Amino acid sequence: MNRQLIRSYILIVAVAILLFTVPVAFTLTKQLRDDTELSVLREADTMALLLGNGDRISCEALTEVARAYGDKTPGDVQATPTRTCAPGLPRPAGDAALTRAVRHDSPSTDWGSDFIWGSRLTVTVPARGDAAVRIVYSTSDMTRRLWQIWGFRAGLAVLVLAAAAAIGAFAARRITAPLRALNSMASRFSDGDLTARSPVTGPPETRTLAHTLNQGAERLDTLVDSQRVFVADASHQLRTPLTALRLSLDNIADGVDDESVREDVEQATAEVVRMSRLVNGLLVLARAEAKVTAAEPLPLTDIVTERLTVWRPAADERGVTIALRGSGVDGRPSVLAGPGHLDQVLDNVLSNALEVSPDGGTITVRVESGAGEAVLSVADEGPGMPDADKARAFDRFWRGQGLTGRSGSGLGLAVVRQLVTDDGGTVALTDAPGGGLCVRITLRAAQPTG
Repeated sequence: MNRQLIRSYILIVAVAILLFTVPVAFTLTKQLRDDTELSVLREADTMALLLGNGDRISCEALTEVARAYGDKTPGDVQATPTRTCAPGLPRPAGDAALTRAVRHDSPSTDWGSDFIWGSRLTVTVPARGDAAVRIVYSTSDMTRRLWQIWGFRAGLAVLVLAAAAAIGAFAARRITAPLRALNSMASRFSDGDLTARSPVTGPPETRTLAHTLNQGAERLDTLVDSQRVFVADASHQLRTPLTALRLSLDNIADGVDDESVREDVEQATAEVVRMSRLVNGLLVLARAEAKVTAAEPLPLTDIVTERLTVWRPAADERGVTIALRGSGVDGRPSVLAGPGHLDQVLDNVLSNALEVSPDGGTITVRVESGAGEAVLSVADEGPGMPDADKARAFDRFWRGQGLTGRSGSGLGLAVVRQLVTDDGGTVALTDAPGGGLCVRITLRAAQPTG
């Protein structure tokens, strides 16, 4: 918008200059041409009178006047001799203008060009006794003055346009300042910062809009915060009775000898365990959806290496190998992420991959760095996932029909997507080479400092 306003200001000023300055320049050019033509024609008429008198004194005076005129001006005087006067001046070349002057007593003016003028002005006037006087006037001085006239106005126009651009930039920034504040507030709001508010400044329309947006943001922030607090509190409060219920079921199982009753108690215990996982997942998701923290540069390779060190003992118990590969391992890229986000994302993804991997399988973790982004992928050798399930895998509480469907809470990938999205990245599920599932996470690369 700033550029459009500045261009509009410059266009208006340019049109004003075109409408006022250019006509004045053309008027001055025409005036210069007319004044020069009138002056040369007047001098030629005077010399023609001297030539037409025919006496010796007039003839000598014509010669002196012509020479003086040639010395003082860029004009050359030519004349045809009469019966009584033969001035020592060049004779004009025969042409149509000279014929009209001698035979038809008609003066003529030739500028040498239809566009402004040529290199010289030729004025031919008749004199008595079938004679004529011609002045050939060089227009070099006129051309120089013409360039001065137009050059001065062109330079002035450039200065005026530059001033208009500077004033337009200042005015545009003043006009669009409230809109930039609203855009900044909207950008922060879209990034998940529900505390963003816009200053109520500018014209009445902008102030009304800012006030309305602030009110809507306040209400939305209150509702979302209440929802988060409720989920977090409910999840936290449910953990204690679920723990007590599990202990009671364990005690019942220890004191019961009936096999059928024991099976029922074990089934109830399994459901309590699943409910405990669900409650823990809800608590993690509520924390993930809490106030968005500012992203900061973090070493991706170091964090991946640290988390793999934590998960390798669990993988070794089942003979599963966790391999770290990719060009980013040596490049050690830095990414923009919230503190603790990458650790939690890797824990959820590696937990799922380890759960579906067969004994003796391999989990391949790759770190790739590119232009402006870094890609972290985790591929397993499990049963994989159909395309229809991939589209729903990030939904909350959704559990697939594979191995994860029996023990998972359906919140792991939802937490992963929430954290990655908060950091400005993306996450997708693809088929792993050779079978299995690949979780591909794209993160923003941190700009190098210094």
